[in-house]
Amino acid sequence: MRETGDGPAAAAVTDRLTEVFDLVGPLYRRAQRKVEQDVPLEGLSVGTRAVLTMLHGHGPMTVPQMGRAQALSRQFVQRMVNEAAARHLVESVPNPAHKRSSLIRLSETGRAAVTAVTDRERAMLRQVGDDLTDAEVTACLRVLSRLLRLLDDVDMD
Repeated sequence: MRETGDGPAAAAVTDRLTEVFDLVGPLYRRAQRKVEQDVPLEGLSVGTRAVLTMLHGHGPMTVPQMGRAQALSRQFVQRMVNEAAARHLVESVPNPAHKRSSLIRLSETGRAAVTAVTDRERAMLRQVGDDLTDAEVTACLRVLSRLLRLLDDVDMD
């Protein structure tokens, strides 16, 4: 790992990282709004969609695990799980590792809903990828992951 410095090069990188933060906020809000606009298609709120996507990618999880993974409060995740359960999109199953904290898993209905959402989003994202290289996307992921780790100590509850 490179050492951080206080010279002109470090200041320039810091300025560029500020540009990244300045873009991430509007990007997140616009993506959230797009999901909200598409709600009539599957009837999913942004929060419910996040729960379904997480379960689709990681398999059954507890509410606290989902909260930690997404930097969301357990209370918020529980509300979204309750919303999804009321629509039969998820189901609780016993957790062999912890008797009091059930695992939440996708139902077949939930799997179909999240697949439809992600298929539609992938079709939209194909429009962006024409002139991006794998190396550019890898670098973007590396930078965003590093920034996320910088904020690991932020308490979300």
